[in-house]
Amino acid sequence: MDTNLSALAIGHEDITAARARLAGIAHRTPVLTSRHADELTGAQLFFKAESLQHTGAFKIRGAYNAIAQFTPQQRALGVVTFSSGNHGQAIARAAQLLGVKAVVAMPQDAPQIKLDATRGYGAEVVLFDRYEEDSATVLARLVAERGLTPVPPFDHPHVMAGQGTLAAELIEDAGPLDLLLTPVGGGGLMSGCATAAARWSPGCACWGVEPEAGNDAQQSLAAGRIVSIETPRTIADAAQSRHLGQHTFPVLRALVAGILTVSDAELVQTMRFFAARMKIVVEPTGCLAAAAVLHGKLEVRGRRVGIVLSGGNVDPARYAALLAGGA
Repeated sequence: MDTNLSALAIGHEDITAARARLAGIAHRTPVLTSRHADELTGAQLFFKAESLQHTGAFKIRGAYNAIAQFTPQQRALGVVTFSSGNHGQAIARAAQLLGVKAVVAMPQDAPQIKLDATRGYGAEVVLFDRYEEDSATVLARLVAERGLTPVPPFDHPHVMAGQGTLAAELIEDAGPLDLLLTPVGGGGLMSGCATAAARWSPGCACWGVEPEAGNDAQQSLAAGRIVSIETPRTIADAAQSRHLGQHTFPVLRALVAGILTVSDAELVQTMRFFAARMKIVVEPTGCLAAAAVLHGKLEVRGRRVGIVLSGGNVDPARYAALLAGGA
């Protein structure tokens, strides 16, 4: 790990400030435990249930923290982002709370439940083909055409700091951790959580987990540079990013022990575990970190392990089909 932290996009003080902005806005989600999961792994597991957060995922933390810092002119013109769904819903809801117009570019194949929720919070949704068009290009076009202020899903210091608030809460509620695992898409969640862990649980090793089909973060840390890939085909739709961000990559390089991967089949098995054993709905992306632990991707025996369940937004029909063994 790189230990030069002075030039990183965020520090623990940014997370502390974000916590103050989010007071009364973001839920302090529960930290769940499972005797069965502990027996299976030989560890003490602490699940941070962001699936029970406003809009069904952790994203409201970063979205609200970012829009709350807009200038009056930016608020008057509005906010724009791109998202497979969770960040879009969060931007829409945060903008609604703050009286700001929101435009969200979303893939045509985004889960219908996420499209409906984003529109339900009052945002205008602009559809695009994620396999033919680059999301960043779509975002740039909307900024140029409409004068909106962009708040991307992960590569933004205010977003990163907001996401880190969940790890600060987890450590306060569970106590110091030996390991902390989070899903990785573009790295906003992981960078925020690793920054929080470095301050409030020194010595905690942070690991990211991404789908096997989209291991760009793993490749990037190995190469020492940002590696871009084709849009991965995976059921973890919220982790279908093509590359890490210019802000997030240096934080991951400095503070993260490594990146693990899991298969779609392992994600489905983990969804079943949460449904059957813990009676909670967790979407495929939200299962990434837990799947790595439950399938032995990392030695956790005898350790205190924090696991971020990042979201629970999954179409009910799709969820039922996956639990029943369909594709």
